Amino acid sequence: MNSPRTRFYRDKVDGKILGVCAGIADYTGVDPIWVRLGAIVLTFMSGGMTIPFYILIGLLASKKPAHLYGDMQERKFWQQVRQSPARTAREVRSRFRDIDRRLADVETFYVTSNPRLSAEIERLR
Repeated sequence: MNSPRTRFYRDKVDGKILGVCAGIADYTGVDPIWVRLGAIVLTFMSGGMTIPFYILIGLLASKKPAHLYGDMQERKFWQQVRQSPARTAREVRSRFRDIDRRLADVETFYVTSNPRLSAEIERLR
């Protein structure tokens, strides 16, 4: 998984301060408001110890490239890949099998409804 779409980036576009919470939200697929609320609660519970980590991650993490996702559907797909690559691969294989089955149905319909084509295929055998 060396794709740039599977890496963690801080998201300055949707971010409020350094974009770390928005980056975590984008990486995990969770709504950014929940990540921000979790960060605030964790900051109070830890006595402010999360603030240096937040700043450190904000300085070390790369900024998210603007061209990373084409649309929202692609963004959701890559979030699923990060969460469960094996499940995503199964889903993609399943989609291809479904497309292949539907294409075979179309071919069967076209060949059976076209007697001239059917006769030509039989003649070639």
